Amino acid sequence: MAGFSKRDVLAAPLLGALGVGAARLGAAAAPAGAARGGPAIPAGRFDASVASLKTYQTPDWFRDAKFGIWAHWGPQAVPRQGDWYARFMYVPGHPHYEHHLKTYGHPSEHGYKDLLPLWTADRFDPDALMDKYAAAGAKYFVSMAVHHDNFDLWRSKHQRWNAVAMGPKRDVVGEWKAAATRRGLRFGVSEHLAASYTWWYPNQMFDQFWPKLGLDYDGADPANADLYHGNRDEPYRNTPASWYTTNAAYQRHWFDRIVDLVDSYQPDLLYSDGGLPFGAVGRALVAHLYNGSIARRGRLEAVYTCKNSGSGSSTARRRSRMSSAGCSRASTRCRGRPIRRMATGSSTTATPTRRPARS
Repeated sequence: MAGFSKRDVLAAPLLGALGVGAARLGAAAAPAGAARGGPAIPAGRFDASVASLKTYQTPDWFRDAKFGIWAHWGPQAVPRQGDWYARFMYVPGHPHYEHHLKTYGHPSEHGYKDLLPLWTADRFDPDALMDKYAAAGAKYFVSMAVHHDNFDLWRSKHQRWNAVAMGPKRDVVGEWKAAATRRGLRFGVSEHLAASYTWWYPNQMFDQFWPKLGLDYDGADPANADLYHGNRDEPYRNTPASWYTTNAAYQRHWFDRIVDLVDSYQPDLLYSDGGLPFGAVGRALVAHLYNGSIARRGRLEAVYTCKNSGSGSSTARRRSRMSSAGCSRASTRCRGRPIRRMATGSSTTATPTRRPARS
């Protein structure tokens, strides 16, 4: 690791997502006139250019934190089959399809939307849970804000399918944040929305066999397109390139939704389930996250992290030494370097296990 500072290593997941390889680390910044692109955001220190985001430095709180806990919890907890249930319940032959058929009915008649009212969260006690997390030594807590099921867990301005309007009729993200703040924990959110468009393609299909041959699943109903997307052109094919859509309208919709999340809850940490999404659109979001932190606190305290899965902006650089400091959700270790886990059971926030010296 000669030639790399510890601060550089901690910044690796973001730099890898931006496409900054190890060979360029420490090189001169891109020209000030580098193309910014992306949606318009309020003026601030950062903009959507790679040159701007390369100036990011990891805040001390995250460098010093040893342990955080992530709650990956939402409506897919109802059938208790896994966090890809909303997809596989529309895939004949998969165990989740069979479970749904036997438990709830055929997905042409009883689809995922019909599970949402069943998620009541009537025993959800964030204060009691946060007491346990703080006692366990957690220094930060991360709430899932929206999974691939396109259901927002906050008082969303852009999505009528949200936990305040239906299901538990509670602001899950807001309650998690309040509980964390009362105990002095930093607060973060995870977004899985960027991949939802292609991930949920199967809800547009139908059985290929009798007795329901040709009968559309409920996802094909135009009345529910704002939940199910109406995507009949871009399936997820288990490739990095197909994880995120090329649909510009959806990319902008994602931006608006996550900006609403960031502005409403002012998280210290934001995680994306994949590489940094949608090029300049995603970079504009990250810049907005950072600028908002500076405006509120007078200094940069926000952290953005993402999955090193080869998707998004990191596609062409996922083999670089810099990108190797980030791990996919299924990983338990990084290539050539130990990590510490963001205690979630399966997810990781990749940072060195040794505490770096302050610079």
